[in-house]
Amino acid sequence: MSKEELTALFEKYCQKLRITPAWDIRLELIDDPSWPKTGDFKIDCDDRKAILMLNAVNPKQENLEEVIVHELMHIKMYPLDQVTESLILSSFEDGSKAQDFAYRQFFTALEQTVEELAKCFLLEFGEKKDFSYGRCRQMKSFNELYDGLRNIE
Repeated sequence: MSKEELTALFEKYCQKLRITPAWDIRLELIDDPSWPKTGDFKIDCDDRKAILMLNAVNPKQENLEEVIVHELMHIKMYPLDQVTESLILSSFEDGSKAQDFAYRQFFTALEQTVEELAKCFLLEFGEKKDFSYGRCRQMKSFNELYDGLRNIE
């Protein structure tokens, strides 16, 4: 996709998700081939500013519209994210297994929720409704998951 197309999608979803005008947010295309992510953001919650970073060179997802919606959903969820993270930090001993477990569970649930919301939003408003399967291609196949396990018979 061209920079203009990505910018248009970014602006469309900022409005549909009611992020702007409450937030000052901009899209930044990352041209560094070593950048390992497809999308990410930097946020200053106190000043309500954010930068959505999008991998313009080697994204791992096929549908960049989906990535834009996903990252913007993170901004919508950010206050809840911060409250939950604060609760984890204040409830468990720093560096403990319990804190590590709570963190992993929370961030897994957060990513799943954000992705599900992004998919729903994309199906309703998306121009390209095909989901990305880039991460799936890197995962083991169903049969490979069982390689090396003991036979229980």
